[in-house]
Amino acid sequence: MVVEGWLERAARARPGHAALESGGARITYAELRAAARAGARALARRGVGRGQEVAIAMAPGAGFATAVHACLLAGAVAVPVDPRLSQAERRRVAAGAALVLEEPLSDTPPGEEPLAVHDLDAVAVVIHTSGTTALPRPVRLTYGNLLWSALGSAVALATGPQERWLCALPLSHVGGLSILIRSAIHASTAVLHERFDTERVVHALRGERITTVSLVATTLARLLEAGLREPPTLRCALTGGGPVPAALLTRAREAGVPVSQTYGLTEACSQVSTVPIRAADRSEGGARGAGPPLFCTRVRIDTDGEILVAGPTVAPAAASATDGWLHTGDLGLLDERGSLRVTGRRAETIVSGGENVAPAEVEAALEEHPGVLESAVVGRADPEWGEAVTAIVVASPGARLDEAQLRAHCAARLARYKVPKQVVLTVEPLPRTPSGKLLRRELRHRCHNYL
Repeated sequence: MVVEGWLERAARARPGHAALESGGARITYAELRAAARAGARALARRGVGRGQEVAIAMAPGAGFATAVHACLLAGAVAVPVDPRLSQAERRRVAAGAALVLEEPLSDTPPGEEPLAVHDLDAVAVVIHTSGTTALPRPVRLTYGNLLWSALGSAVALATGPQERWLCALPLSHVGGLSILIRSAIHASTAVLHERFDTERVVHALRGERITTVSLVATTLARLLEAGLREPPTLRCALTGGGPVPAALLTRAREAGVPVSQTYGLTEACSQVSTVPIRAADRSEGGARGAGPPLFCTRVRIDTDGEILVAGPTVAPAAASATDGWLHTGDLGLLDERGSLRVTGRRAETIVSGGENVAPAEVEAALEEHPGVLESAVVGRADPEWGEAVTAIVVASPGARLDEAQLRAHCAARLARYKVPKQVVLTVEPLPRTPSGKLLRRELRHRCHNYL
């Protein structure tokens, strides 16, 4: 199925409306369309054809956004590359690209205009996974995946044309890039920050008419610690990338910050399930609930507890050839209302004394303690237990913690076999991906430094 190009449609309907605000600049839809058309011509002059990959290794901002939209207009496949990666990592992500862009596309003289249509079955972007448990993997998302994801998100969050969505996530991550594309589909405004800076985000939420912001639990905590209260125009702080501790939800509610939890993954083009905006301030998803599936998405729990996903947001190559479902590798439950609760990663399960322990469940219990800033739980080889549940904890500023206190805290909330056998306190921040997820593979490598 072929549809009108999103940027073309937005520019015709709202030419003077802000498409992007970034680095102090305001770019209207008419201006963005003109820049993207010139960029598409520049790609053609450099020999890039339809279906060829273009690696975009630029910082978030107008140049990056123009390059993405130029690729979409030209029918090329955009491959975002995090500019913070090492040269070797960049080469791995950009392997197979016909062109690597490290600078904004230059203007070109008028010429043949690109076709302003999108084939929903064609590949639009290649996004690499976060790489929390293994090396990042490329995921090929179609125009149809992007469109259905935007529509499903809009229904859950009641997104409208006056939306001003603040993105301080990496645009190389599906959670960040989807904001840029979703805004063009809805002809609303994307406010791009090059990186997450607590003071800058607080300032934007207080005085720049931001209606939605995408966060992870870590960045939400930083905003609250910086004194964010009752941001005047904020409808939703969409928070994902892992479980949100109950204590953090309580703090946000008391500060007048409406949090909507979400669960998603690259292979499903960002959101899979989201707490609807009408329920965000009531925390209906529960302490670790991610709400019901998007209206266009189906979720079921396999016999072993794995979350399976199907629907038009799932990348075609990610669905199992055997049963047609995306096997996420995540573990979860569906409650009686159909809301999803994520309990951990199957690959991270610790087997201690013959019992299965989900690290995320233990981490959530630890982070309910007011003195715990962040925690990670790993399995340590043990001659008696096979694997011993071991917690690594970073204390909140000014808090005093000890191992016995934290083990007792867990014992009041968890089955005995889930209580950490050892708790290690560290002042070193835990390793995380740019999108805020715990970097499990690095934790395994660095374990001997903690224990």
